[in-house]
Amino acid sequence: MTTQTTPVRPVSTLRSRFGTDAQRLDLALALLRGVVGLVFLAHGLQKLLVFSLGGTADAFAQMGVPLPPLTAPLVAFVELIGGAALISGFLTRLFAGLLAVDMLGATLLVHLKAGFFMPNGVEFTLTLLGVCLALVLLGGGRYAGDVLLRRD
Repeated sequence: MTTQTTPVRPVSTLRSRFGTDAQRLDLALALLRGVVGLVFLAHGLQKLLVFSLGGTADAFAQMGVPLPPLTAPLVAFVELIGGAALISGFLTRLFAGLLAVDMLGATLLVHLKAGFFMPNGVEFTLTLLGVCLALVLLGGGRYAGDVLLRRD
């Protein structure tokens, strides 16, 4: 009498559970856009609703940011609208680029003099700058509103 054995299946890996490389990349981009977009949206709302544009302009003046009456509302609205754009994935590359410029300015004008580490160093702004530049290069992915506009 012969016994029939069932072939042993390989242990499922992360790779096979979450689809192809392209599918995982699209999911990772959606996750990255959502988290970073939320951070920017919150900071834009904070500048508008908590500090007010006048308070933000005063703070910018104290930090040495040039033209505070102009840069405060510009930064607040770029962060607010840009954060919402990243979350939804609409015009991802455009807003990621604008937010990268925002973070470059924050890094060079405000945080660099405090060194690398938090709470006032470049650590956070440099991280956001890197993520925004990655989104400029990669776009929003398949799960972004850009797909509806055929921008990616």
